[in-house]
Amino acid sequence: MAALFAWSAYRVRLGRILLACAVAAVSGGSHAADVPDLGTRQQGTDWPAFLGPAGDGTSSETGFFVNGRLRGAKVLWHRAVGSGYAMPSVSHGRLFEFSRHGGQNRLACLRAETGEPLWDFAYATDYEDLYGYEGGPRCCPVVDDDRVYIMGAEGVLHCLSVIDGSLIWKVDTAQQFGVVQNFFGVGSTPVVEGDLLIAAIGGSPPESRSVPPGQLDRVRGADSGVVAFDKRTGAVRYQFSDELASYASPTLATIAGRRWGFVFARGGLIGFDPVTGRQDFHFPWRATILESVNAANPVVVGSEVLISETYGPGAALLRVQPGGYDVVWQDEPRTRRKILQCHWSTPIHHDGHIYACSGRHVGDAELRCIEWRTGAVKWSHAGLGRSSLLLVDGHFFCLVENGSLFVFPATPERFEPSNEIPVEAVGDAAGDEPKRLLRHPAWAAPILAHGLLYVRGPERLVCLELERGDGEP
Repeated sequence: MAALFAWSAYRVRLGRILLACAVAAVSGGSHAADVPDLGTRQQGTDWPAFLGPAGDGTSSETGFFVNGRLRGAKVLWHRAVGSGYAMPSVSHGRLFEFSRHGGQNRLACLRAETGEPLWDFAYATDYEDLYGYEGGPRCCPVVDDDRVYIMGAEGVLHCLSVIDGSLIWKVDTAQQFGVVQNFFGVGSTPVVEGDLLIAAIGGSPPESRSVPPGQLDRVRGADSGVVAFDKRTGAVRYQFSDELASYASPTLATIAGRRWGFVFARGGLIGFDPVTGRQDFHFPWRATILESVNAANPVVVGSEVLISETYGPGAALLRVQPGGYDVVWQDEPRTRRKILQCHWSTPIHHDGHIYACSGRHVGDAELRCIEWRTGAVKWSHAGLGRSSLLLVDGHFFCLVENGSLFVFPATPERFEPSNEIPVEAVGDAAGDEPKRLLRHPAWAAPILAHGLLYVRGPERLVCLELERGDGEP
């Protein structure tokens, strides 16, 4: 009998070992502890996904400001990149830059501190934009342990090894779920939740798949508004909602001890349990015109969620609870003047206020500060054009779409820029004028990792080193 128990225990241990080996093989054979850190800068944090480690456009790094002004910034390196609107991600000293080069989408892995190429991965794409915008990726890479995920504008989702770029798995989401091409292709970056990779897909039944691209008023959804994939294999773990996808990315939060997921889809906000895929509510919120999108991510503070769009209804603040929501405040549908109308740039919360670019076009866009609790506009500043923000140590780095970059303090009292940062390359010969590195349209928000600020415009990525005070974390 003892021998039988020993044999049974051995079989259990052997089964666990084989299962662990299988998981390791599927996931690329390594884990986070096995990924060498190529970085040499001891201070700061990685920026592994869209809108940073917290998914809210803020950085925890400090030490760059003294007496309300930036200590200093200089261009460390810059590099030509392909077409697209996706910012890179940074992890373990590696920078992952995703753009299009001719008929290929290419993920380039570089040393984050120098721009030195390490490896690249490319695949063919034939995506053509309906409105003449660049055909490159809109979704930034997502790094999780030893894997990096990329999603092209055509809807092909890849999982690659961060070590060498080898393919682990891929899913053609457009083909698998019957996605009818959206106005600007696929632009919602997936997020990692535990063992899941959650994406806004928005597939359609067979009868809708013959509808010409862009005619979304004729397209129906088919139980794939939100899809969770096994992050190690690409297998579908759950899917739900007949919503079509838009351009906001899934947002995750913990509210009253429970995990929540929020997807601002084409027709409105979906609140759900990201672990099980059970939907709590759907809040309708979209413009009535056909050619409209919901593109700015939801912002979660406590148990409240802010959404904003720029084509019609504006903004709304909801208080959520399992199974439903209450409206705290919302823009009045019948008035033209709205509290907040965010286009693609996600608003950022700081000390009870929201800071954001409000407005659809260059001429009507304004930087605004909004009181979270009431929706009261504390200040607004026009004349810059559309812009994107990054919050660092109580200050905003603001990248304007014309390529200019400046800093202003996060205060509801007034808008008062403190620094303008030249994003320029020094000429090769004495007397050469500095060359401006960014031009219109610079639409992606800046990111910060280990004291290095990255900005991009059309076909150019720039790394700036921020001066940090001694002894600062």
